[in-house]
Amino acid sequence: MLKLTLRPRERVVVNGCVIRNGDRRQALTVENRADIVRESDLLKPDAESTPVSKVYFLLQTALIRPETREQILPMIQQGLADLACCFGSEMRNRIMEAANFVSLSDFYKAMSELRTVLKYEAELMQLRPIPQAPGQAAAHA
Repeated sequence: MLKLTLRPRERVVVNGCVIRNGDRRQALTVENRADIVRESDLLKPDAESTPVSKVYFLLQTALIRPETREQILPMIQQGLADLACCFGSEMRNRIMEAANFVSLSDFYKAMSELRTVLKYEAELMQLRPIPQAPGQAAAHA
């Protein structure tokens, strides 16, 4: 059993169906197994494309469009394997957990594991170049 509390006008996807809450906070109880994800957990199609976001987007597609799962599962598995080679142990553990959840067809939990990796990747991509020591000239091509 899962209890969802939705903010006003918040959207949620349940088994591929987009549901929008009304003007008041509401609670829903889901009494059986369903694929559920809040809109806030979904990447927008125009989001910046990075290695982690590509795999995350495939996972969310598998979650909200079950008819695509068989076709994109090999891409998800390969993407996770590729990511596992690129990160240190903490992020690699998250990626491996995501792969375990994919093997159980629990795409939401796989996305949850990758969210931390997605944030870490964003931090890495915003790093500035290392400042030069005083007196060193920058090489220009």
